[in-house]
Amino acid sequence: MGRPAKILAWIFAAIFAVFALAAIALTLFFEPNDFREEIAAAVHDSTGRELNIDGEISVQLFPWLAVAVGHTTLGNAEGFGDEPMAEFDQARLSVRLLPLLLRREAEVGAAEIDGLRLHFEVDSKGRTNWDDLLESGNGDAAEESAGAGGSLDISGVEIRNSSITYANRQKGDRYELTKVNIGVGRVSSDADPVPFKGSVHFDVQPSGISGDIDVDTVVAFDPDTGVFTLDDFSIKGLAEGLVDAPSRMSFATDSIEIRSAENVASVGTVSISLLDLDITADVEPFSYAEEVEPTAQIRVDAFSPRSLMHLFEVEAPETADPNALSSMKLEAKAYVGANNIRMTGVNIELDDTTFTGAMTVPMDSAGRFIVKLSADAIDLNRYMAPPTEGNGEAAGESATVEIPADLIKSLNARGDLNIGTVTLGNLQLQQVALSLNAGDGRLRINPITSTLYGGSYSGDVRIDASGSTPVLSMNETVQDVDLAKLALAMFEQQNITGSISGNFRVSGRGSDLAEVQRTLGGQMNFELRDGTYEGTDVWYELRRARALLKNETPPEPVLPARTPFSSVKATGVVTDGIMRNDDFVADMPFMQMTGSGSVNIPAATVNYSLKARVFKKPEALAAATPEEIEDFTKIVIPVKITGPLSAPKVSPDVEALLRQRVEEEIKDKLKDLFKR
Repeated sequence: MGRPAKILAWIFAAIFAVFALAAIALTLFFEPNDFREEIAAAVHDSTGRELNIDGEISVQLFPWLAVAVGHTTLGNAEGFGDEPMAEFDQARLSVRLLPLLLRREAEVGAAEIDGLRLHFEVDSKGRTNWDDLLESGNGDAAEESAGAGGSLDISGVEIRNSSITYANRQKGDRYELTKVNIGVGRVSSDADPVPFKGSVHFDVQPSGISGDIDVDTVVAFDPDTGVFTLDDFSIKGLAEGLVDAPSRMSFATDSIEIRSAENVASVGTVSISLLDLDITADVEPFSYAEEVEPTAQIRVDAFSPRSLMHLFEVEAPETADPNALSSMKLEAKAYVGANNIRMTGVNIELDDTTFTGAMTVPMDSAGRFIVKLSADAIDLNRYMAPPTEGNGEAAGESATVEIPADLIKSLNARGDLNIGTVTLGNLQLQQVALSLNAGDGRLRINPITSTLYGGSYSGDVRIDASGSTPVLSMNETVQDVDLAKLALAMFEQQNITGSISGNFRVSGRGSDLAEVQRTLGGQMNFELRDGTYEGTDVWYELRRARALLKNETPPEPVLPARTPFSSVKATGVVTDGIMRNDDFVADMPFMQMTGSGSVNIPAATVNYSLKARVFKKPEALAAATPEEIEDFTKIVIPVKITGPLSAPKVSPDVEALLRQRVEEEIKDKLKDLFKR
């Protein structure tokens, strides 16, 4: 060995001997626990906080400079109570000594901390319990440290059995993270990617949502650009409180990029699974400097609304079509704000109906749901309650339709809806447009407009469910609607033609439509124009009744039997579900009928007593003899209209005719007696 090499060897041997002697001396004569008060005083001078180290402090010098500290607490800010802001049960940090001394390289072993507990709080005035720590920080020292050169190498970080709480007394929110376990891989100044794994139990109040999640990602940081990246980021776990049963959830994206210099984050395409919903969101870069309000193109894959209702313990309605409410998917551009989520370019496919437009979804129960949608076509029959067995004509009532009072009480919504075609029963409405406004237990749908069988319909429907019994009010108008198509759709009858116009202003109260009908009150008026009543020939029935009275052979009927009319008018007052009308007028080519009667709305029956006056128009009285015309035009003929509203029976009142004939004969005989 050459002389220089021997000298160098002796120097290293001497240095090693010095450190060995120093380590032995420190071990024998240095007691770190004696410096607790000095450490606490230094922290108090720097932060104004009380630091209590009531656990053991141990130090190891070689080959690692290692420090282990037992239970330690850091006091809270003034005005935030006696609970410590931070504490831990055990912390350990070690640094390889020779690289630090010889090359200014910080080669840190695994940093470990057990039982870390952090408590953050915002008081009722908006003050936080960490404001004073930010004010006392030394920015110059940080800058000096950052520019000191050298390298850093940490073999890993382990945080075990820890917790973090955040309470905002201004808003009444409280967030708790417990059972926090975090493992961080090797961290170096070379900016190599760092594996990160963690698990935590979370609890959010007052919403009552809690659960357990696992986080897995790879973290990288570029010190030159200040850009953080989280690659292969995923969160998986189980949430409770969203629905009755625990629900699995996941959140995953290929990469999250945080540009710290610009306070901008990019998360790219995110896959979310929650409550049996699979959601994909293409999130645009967003700022996190103040309020975080990201924008994303979202897509919710097909799911079953029935299954979702089941998760929320909402009883899915029994529908006439068992496949109704079985499929729904959604696409939209979503703008997440502080109080709501605004969506544009909405495309919703519900079963066979497609809705497009925009909507606003509130973030809390006090917010208002706003919609503006258009739809192609919807068959409401699929969503109605199925028909009740044995509920036919013998029962005399139709299936009960309940007023959704609980739903209306919970609604806080406003919206506009346009639908190309709506099918309800056999009715088919075209170009339906409506506006709704719901709040405080009251729902109003106004205006409602549509085309209806060549005519028009308009309405104003209100439901007041704020009281113990719902109140339904309707103000509806039809204009020039084709009677033949309307009768076929509503009553499955092909017994009338012409057109109908009218107004129906009524209200009633009850938990279902049957009760509402029995309590209806209000006003109605209608007019039928330029049509025929099929199946009954009133002129033939009059001739036949005359023949029976005179013991003559009845005339031959003219088939098909029908009665033409130019106008049928009526106005009436509705009380307890019955419309009473005293101004019924029916104009026909050969006579006019006037009188009064009633319509029983719950039972859907009519009962009218009318008087008919035949005009002296031989051209309109087909096949009538002069004697018949003479007899009919000199008397008033009683006519009855009775039976179901769908197919009423129109016939002369033979009993009244007989009584009238007897009265006339008696009058004639009395005249003869007086003449004598």
